[in-house]
Amino acid sequence: MTVFEEHREELERFETMMGPQRGRLAVALDLVTNAMVLAGQHGVYCHSAGNPAKPAMDIRLIGEELQKAKQLIQNVMESLRAERDARQRAK
Repeated sequence: MTVFEEHREELERFETMMGPQRGRLAVALDLVTNAMVLAGQHGVYCHSAGNPAKPAMDIRLIGEELQKAKQLIQNVMESLRAERDARQRAK
């Protein structure tokens, strides 16, 4: 099942509210956030051997990379909104 089939309702809702590009990015942002939550939950059980108070290094790295992906997605969404607003003001 593709992401378009599996998340059809979410895609339709967000694409209707925000347009196709921003709507798809919003769903992608939700999926990345869900992945961060899952990695965080896993990190509760997989502790670092050197520092038991912290998650294992691989879990920390996954979380950091997902956070970077979220920042990029959010930046693109903000840029698309700014472009749309500029076009509307120019009319």
